[in-house]
Amino acid sequence: MKLFGTDGVRGKAGAEVSALNTMRLAMATGIYFRQFSSTNKILVGKDTRRSGYMIENALVSGLTAVGFDVIQIGPMPTPAIAFLTESMRCDAGIMISASHNPYYDNGIKFFDSMGNKLDREQEIEIEAIYENHALIEEAQQTELNIGKSKRIDDVIGRYIVHIKNSFPKNLSLANLRVVVDCANGAGYIVAPTILSELGADVITIANNPNGFNINDNCGAMHPEMVAKAVKEYRADVGIALDGDADRLVLVDENGEVIDGDKLMAVLAVYLKEQKTLTGNGMVATVMSNQGLGEYLNTHNLTLHRSAVGDKNVVELMQKNGINFGGEQSGHIIFSDYAKTGDGISSALQALAYLVASGKKVSEIFNPYESYPQQLVNINVNKKVPFDTIEGYDALVKDVEGAGMRQLFRYSGTENKLRILLEGKDQKILDQKMSMCVSFFQKVLA
Repeated sequence: MKLFGTDGVRGKAGAEVSALNTMRLAMATGIYFRQFSSTNKILVGKDTRRSGYMIENALVSGLTAVGFDVIQIGPMPTPAIAFLTESMRCDAGIMISASHNPYYDNGIKFFDSMGNKLDREQEIEIEAIYENHALIEEAQQTELNIGKSKRIDDVIGRYIVHIKNSFPKNLSLANLRVVVDCANGAGYIVAPTILSELGADVITIANNPNGFNINDNCGAMHPEMVAKAVKEYRADVGIALDGDADRLVLVDENGEVIDGDKLMAVLAVYLKEQKTLTGNGMVATVMSNQGLGEYLNTHNLTLHRSAVGDKNVVELMQKNGINFGGEQSGHIIFSDYAKTGDGISSALQALAYLVASGKKVSEIFNPYESYPQQLVNINVNKKVPFDTIEGYDALVKDVEGAGMRQLFRYSGTENKLRILLEGKDQKILDQKMSMCVSFFQKVLA
């Protein structure tokens, strides 16, 4: 049974991600990590969804049932879980979040003792244990061997200090007005605190989570809200996070959203100039614009492309000895400071460059012209392998023959097909996108 998607386990809370399924998954996870255990502790954090209470308790029940002690730290960003798992010497870390999805979804992300996301081979092992009824029955503990749980509320300070230390000591955010949209999510305390302590004049929006308003018309999925606030308060820059604060969207002083590829391009060159970029390049995914690669080439840097998902970006970064990479969507990884996408840390690096440049956001984060690109998501009833779809090869040949770069892929977390087309001619791009959408709607409806 395949439980894991692109980024952990995700689905509708109470249905796919139910208390029963979660408890069994926790037991399977505990059995898996037992073979590597040195401290017998597993860290559990969550975002601000109401269903997080249910899932958290189910995880605690499952993990303690197989003998693990659990440390619960409440609402914290996903990258904080990665950091704290390693810092607090835990055998594993678990984050309860469905990231940018609506409140009614939830998910579970896993980290090993070093704060790394699990690879597919590890996920397959956990899925096999999940299906092994006899093994789960046998692993349940009794008497003195049952695990315990405790809640710690003060670890937020450790993460704040860690992130602040990533900001250059010789710089300050004084005289900078920043609007931060916390998406009513896990970064609602951490983000404004860090920015304020570094000297910024901070205006915070969407920082009143009620369990149901996470990502609701706010955050990285709705940057128009922070853009509106930037213009209203005449701010220098806007920062939008998603529900678990691992994604960043930047908005300039005019309320214009900065393209994610362009943001990464500028930061890569900045790191090179600072002589802190390793591997002479960066990693982005197959979703990134061709203009990014061409811009990097002009600075003698190489663009390496990975599959979609920040853990795939990290894997390729490690393989090539590179310390910077990310996704067009806003997951940006500075591996010197974080092992996964970290919206707050990435924002600080962008703000550091902004302060050092002495210029405006609009002047420094638009370094090249992107190729026209369209991304359309369509709902599907079934995820049919592309090589079994009649007419698929002809469709690809048609698109590529028109000079288009194409990427067709199913979402790892939703019943959607993502269609990406990119080319130099906008008119042809529009025509081919219409053709592709029509084709897939017919065969996958």
